[in-house]
Parts: sequence; C-alpha cells; structure tokens
Amino acid sequence: MNKVIKDGKVAVLVSYGWGAGFHTWGAPVEAIFDPTLVDLIEKKHIQDAILYVQNTYPNAYTGGIDDLCVEWIPEGAKFIINEYDGSESLQLMDATDWLTA
Repeated sequence: MNKVIKDGKVAVLVSYGWGAGFHTWGAPVEAIFDPTLVDLIEKKHIQDAILYVQNTYPNAYTGGIDDLCVEWIPEGAKFIINEYDGSESLQLMDATDWLTA
C-alpha cells in the first residue's frame, strides 16, 4: 500500500465535518493513505478529489471528501478512525488512557 511519509510521519485522511464520514462510510483503508488523494486534499482541489475517488474507489461514498484533512501521525503508530454523526476523529492507541474495570 502506498503512503506519503515525511519526517517519520504518515499522512492519513480524516473527514472531520458533520453529516458524512469518509473511511467510516465505506472508503477502503488504501484511500486514507492514497498519495494522489492526499496531494489533492492538501491543494484543496476538492472536485478533482471527488472525481479521483469515484474513478479509483467506485464503492466509496464521496460525501465526506469536502471535509477531509491530512493528519500526520508517527510511522508505525496504531490508530483507529471513529465516527459520530458523520464526523470522524483519529484516535492513537498509545495516546489513549484506557479505563480498567
């Protein structure tokens, strides 16, 4: 899987807006790391990003693309993307204080 890596950090796409997620609404894991999509989002070429996703990941929902942001996380870090009401959030495994019952 291709990824954008700079200074030991990996680019991950997360859709923070309300109403529709990206990865949590069906975009495959490859899409959140896709170098072409990362570039389009960084340049704010949203319409090009939507067309790219439609052509590259035809089963992905494109509603969350306009709210995508590039997050840089340490290479090798474990994370999940959570969603509430369409708004995604990135949660790093090592940065979470887990409760014990």
